[in-house]
Amino acid sequence: MKTLGRRTRLLAATTATAGLVLVAGCSSSDSGSGKTTVKGVHLAKAGQLTTCTHLPYPPFQSEIDGKVQGFDVSLIDLVAKDLGVKQQVLDTPFENFKTGAFLNSGQCDLAAAGMTITAERKKNVDFSDPYFEATQAVLVDKKAGVNSLADVKAKGKKLGAQAQTTGEDYARGKGYDPVSFHSSDAVLNGLRTGQVQAVIIDYPVVQGWLKDKANADAFKVVDNLNTGEQYGFTVKKGNAALLAAINKALKDAKADGTYKKIYEQWIGPYHSAAASPSAS
Repeated sequence: MKTLGRRTRLLAATTATAGLVLVAGCSSSDSGSGKTTVKGVHLAKAGQLTTCTHLPYPPFQSEIDGKVQGFDVSLIDLVAKDLGVKQQVLDTPFENFKTGAFLNSGQCDLAAAGMTITAERKKNVDFSDPYFEATQAVLVDKKAGVNSLADVKAKGKKLGAQAQTTGEDYARGKGYDPVSFHSSDAVLNGLRTGQVQAVIIDYPVVQGWLKDKANADAFKVVDNLNTGEQYGFTVKKGNAALLAAINKALKDAKADGTYKKIYEQWIGPYHSAAASPSAS
């Protein structure tokens, strides 16, 4: 998921679950560290849960009307609410938290970025329980005469993908040489401008695109590929307290219907399998 970028800026994350209030009397400052401990969880900055992400990646996180919103943001708002603090989102190159660098340096408490759980990434960070089962969609220009991923190669069409993502890896593994784009927005623009005639990317991202009538009129999904991909939130290795808080919030949200509500708001029609992905 995601690629490198150059923007690093702090943005307040505001969603339907925002408006969180700092609970007095449940936190304590760590002398000389600038950190705060809330309900046993050490936070990088007092009064807030700092989340690393890389924008944009709708519907998981993107800036809408000057606020960072999305599926991931709403779920982490639940964690922040349980801790009695507000969530703040730090937009930074994906590499900074994929490798654990910004978690280790204390610039972020966790990362939420539609990030696939992999054995390689587990060497650098600790993952939460899987919170989303993702498939890859092949979206094509309706005028290209392409009706499957195989057609892309058979008919000599160009395939696009977002750099450093499961979609790009899948395409290369199947013998394609996809045009790499630095963001999901750039992938869609490549399709719109004819740089490529087909793209492979997370299906929820495509669902978001097709809500726009102009996109729905011009493009169609011809393949939905199950790659066994599951998303997880990440924390610094060994940060068991925060990991437990994230997993509790996810478990509670799935049990009381909050997860379903957030899913339908940001992703689309709810499927129970999405809330209970198999362990990665």
